[in-house]
Amino acid sequence: MLALGIDPGTAICGYGIVESDGSNLTAIDYGAITSPAKSRQEDRLVKIFDSVDALIKKYRPEILGVEKLFFYNNVSTAIPVGQARGVTLLAAAKNQLEILELSPPEVKQSVTGYGKASKDQIIFMVTKLLKLSEPPSPDDTADALAVAIGTLYLANSFAWRNR
Repeated sequence: MLALGIDPGTAICGYGIVESDGSNLTAIDYGAITSPAKSRQEDRLVKIFDSVDALIKKYRPEILGVEKLFFYNNVSTAIPVGQARGVTLLAAAKNQLEILELSPPEVKQSVTGYGKASKDQIIFMVTKLLKLSEPPSPDDTADALAVAIGTLYLANSFAWRNR
């Protein structure tokens, strides 16, 4: 099964495409969709939509995993992140792609076994699980790969298949 994981953001939107073959996980492609600091918000959203749409068309994943909106104190970042999630979900829907939304603790639990894992623990486990020669960078890319891994684990679970 092939999954596209997205860590939404407007300045940096991480993506990771991971394939599972039984218990083997392979990173197919990963990186970040970035915009210059002075970009207009609407231009950033168009770039995210176009980039995610292109990734879906190129790789034809079976499922898209996206991180749910989750914040503690900084409400001002919630709106742009929500907008990035929205255009990501739109690209998936436009391509009739199955969508799985995961909370940050669900992603952390699926990759490290601990729902409150640190950023360093996530990066370490993503690097190890995918047998990468070096840790993915920026952090948003590692997060997107973690979302893809979590998506594959959940999509392959008995509960998901029998919903």
